[in-house]
Amino acid sequence: MQLKDIRALVAADLTAVDEEIRRQLASDVALVSQVGDYIIGAGGKRLRPLLVVLAARAAGATNSAHIPAAALIEFIHTATLLHDDVVDDSEKRRGRDTANEMFGNPASVLVGDFLYSRAFQMMAALDSPAVIRVMADATNTIAAGEVLQLMNSGDPDTTEVRYLEVIYRKTARLFEAGAQIAAIVAGAPPATEAAFARYGKHMGIAFQLIDDALDYRGDQAELGKNVGDDLAEGKPTLPLIHALRHGDAAAVTLIRAALEQGGTEDQAPILAVIESTGGLDYTARLAADEADRALEALAGVPASAYRDALGALARFAVTRNA
Repeated sequence: MQLKDIRALVAADLTAVDEEIRRQLASDVALVSQVGDYIIGAGGKRLRPLLVVLAARAAGATNSAHIPAAALIEFIHTATLLHDDVVDDSEKRRGRDTANEMFGNPASVLVGDFLYSRAFQMMAALDSPAVIRVMADATNTIAAGEVLQLMNSGDPDTTEVRYLEVIYRKTARLFEAGAQIAAIVAGAPPATEAAFARYGKHMGIAFQLIDDALDYRGDQAELGKNVGDDLAEGKPTLPLIHALRHGDAAAVTLIRAALEQGGTEDQAPILAVIESTGGLDYTARLAADEADRALEALAGVPASAYRDALGALARFAVTRNA
């Protein structure tokens, strides 16, 4: 099952999510609407809202509560991207200038804040204490993950354990929360809710591992961002951490200096070290293991086309090229 087939299965729901996103973006403050339209118009995979609607349908949803649930997850994700691009001084995302490049850092930060607060208004409208509890915990975890990543930035002594903690907090926690609240609004029993949360967690980790590998192996046109951005920003992701563990003394010196100083002047020789030490293959193996755990989490979910699509989505997360 290809991504287009997965989307086709819930096409009507996804259209409703897009309409809800645009409705909730409306503001009497012109700059909010302008920046919001720009970033939402950039498109993207929309994997998180796709996951929410699939999980809700797989959990037996009979109402439309999963539509605003999917939209609020996308709002939180977009807010984190706005803030990330300011922190990282990024210039490109999804093949276009970033919002901070177009509108400036202050506007990006403040519109990100608007999206966060709008998401919490949408949570409140769902009138579910369980949803609010899950999302409050998730957003706090994400914020702490941003700080952890900042602490790791430029630090060549970052361990694999510290790195994995960051990607769980920054990325996987939102996948986990999205799948969990889908089960909650669908009225699923606690065991099903827990299964979906596990699925989201492991799928999110797999997704981010591949994202970090693609930063060194991906096609820039397909990725929609500059290849090597992580190295330029001094981010010690798993391919680099693995190369530091297994490279010779000269390679270690080269990578340590690149992480500490940032920039891409030594990108070509560092890529060669990552390849020779098997850093990308090691990252891909860990991602495949996480995808397998996501599939295992679905074992207790009743069989349906939606459950099958969730399985296909986990496989897509580790086989994609962008």
